[in-house]
Amino acid sequence: MERVLKGLEPEAVFRHFEDLTRIPRGSGNEKEVSDFLVEFAKKNGLEVIQEECLNVIINKPATPGYENSPRVILQGHMDIVCAKEEGLEFDFEKDPIQICVDGDMIRTRGTTLGADNGIAVAMIMAILESKDLPHPPLTALITVAEETGMDGVLNLNPENISGDILINIDSEEEGTALSSCAGGVNNIIHLPIEWKEADLNKEAYKISIKGLLGGHSGMEIDKNRGNAIKLLGRMLEKLDDKVDIDVAGVFGGEKMNAIAKTASAIVLIKNSEADDFKDVVKECEKIFKNEFMTSDPDIEISLEKVETPKKVFSQNTKDALISILRLIPNGVQTMSANINGLVESSNNIGVLDTKEDEIIFSSAVRSSVKTLKEEINKRIEKICKLTGAKMELVGDYPEWEYKPDSHIRNLMKKVYREMYGKELKIDAIHAGLECGLLKEKVGDIDMISIGPNIYDVHTPSEHLSISSTKRVYEFLCEVLKEMK
Repeated sequence: MERVLKGLEPEAVFRHFEDLTRIPRGSGNEKEVSDFLVEFAKKNGLEVIQEECLNVIINKPATPGYENSPRVILQGHMDIVCAKEEGLEFDFEKDPIQICVDGDMIRTRGTTLGADNGIAVAMIMAILESKDLPHPPLTALITVAEETGMDGVLNLNPENISGDILINIDSEEEGTALSSCAGGVNNIIHLPIEWKEADLNKEAYKISIKGLLGGHSGMEIDKNRGNAIKLLGRMLEKLDDKVDIDVAGVFGGEKMNAIAKTASAIVLIKNSEADDFKDVVKECEKIFKNEFMTSDPDIEISLEKVETPKKVFSQNTKDALISILRLIPNGVQTMSANINGLVESSNNIGVLDTKEDEIIFSSAVRSSVKTLKEEINKRIEKICKLTGAKMELVGDYPEWEYKPDSHIRNLMKKVYREMYGKELKIDAIHAGLECGLLKEKVGDIDMISIGPNIYDVHTPSEHLSISSTKRVYEFLCEVLKEMK
């Protein structure tokens, strides 16, 4: 197969990255890529451990003269978020990602790229494979299921890994090194469904909200982008106030940690109210277009006649559904008073789904302050008590607190200044990184996070800068050289 990225530099980094795009590796489907990494290590004569959960740990001895240097853990995750354009025929469990070069960018043809965090894995593989790069003793830690709750780190066996410094390569902005991140938890609401027989004389429509930009619920939560699930709640409430609607199903979003780009509902109406029904839908579309004219200019609402279902939600279930959608916190909740421009706490309702016996609302709660994370969950718990729903918390992970004295941070600042003649920005991030959990597993070691420019992460528009990748890789290699 001809290589799409042939000729790009660094050659090894882009060769490995393209190999990774050909391997299905959505969260929960990492066996093939985990085995691939094990075979890579064995081929290069490196010590490798494949954990039961499929984390891969690879050790490489120091080059001559670096034997007494601190051991560095290079860390990233092998899984990706699987999102695609609506209507695109693509199976993330078997199809290779279709990549292309567009100027300085690597893009796809309608799916997520997987640069988050495949580019970290590719950089680590290039360093492990290199025969001429001076470096201290290295441990590569490549985890699974980061995108769905950091299960790989949660199941990491501490006996399999040790080190003095950890460099996480899961950041998405060149020139910025992260030294702190938010903690988070997956908040799942379960609303039991009471069904009733549908009025077969009513007409059924599928209402779809689409065209929103979406984005990473940590990185883009402050961009004031519309959340299709929340907008669906507003529209259902408005329809319920104006016409006699029944609801047979609600759906929205793709991933808990991605801002919902689409949402839909199956509703039933009396034929005599069809005009009023359509007028309300048009009014909602006009309102939403006006409110999000800058952040989501392509928002639209479509109507499609469908076969009338045999059952619909009871009045109580419909009321509870609308109440939850209207009341659940979404978006930025507090901003940090300590770090200018940093989102301190937020919630993102990322997935809405109708099952046989319950409606499920899946949210990602984030905060750099543990008590504020608890506060958001308490508010959601109150909503559940008022509506007869139940709340479940899954995959709770801690925040990564700022370390005032950091050798790796100071070294990176020095090397960056020498290489580029400007200061490396030290920042915090509202998105979750594995660093907080890793501190619990490997101890309070010195940590930092870097990465190249990646845009529109967790969306089908995700793209990676080629030149930025080259610079960040060269910077990382130079930092390793300076650790003698």
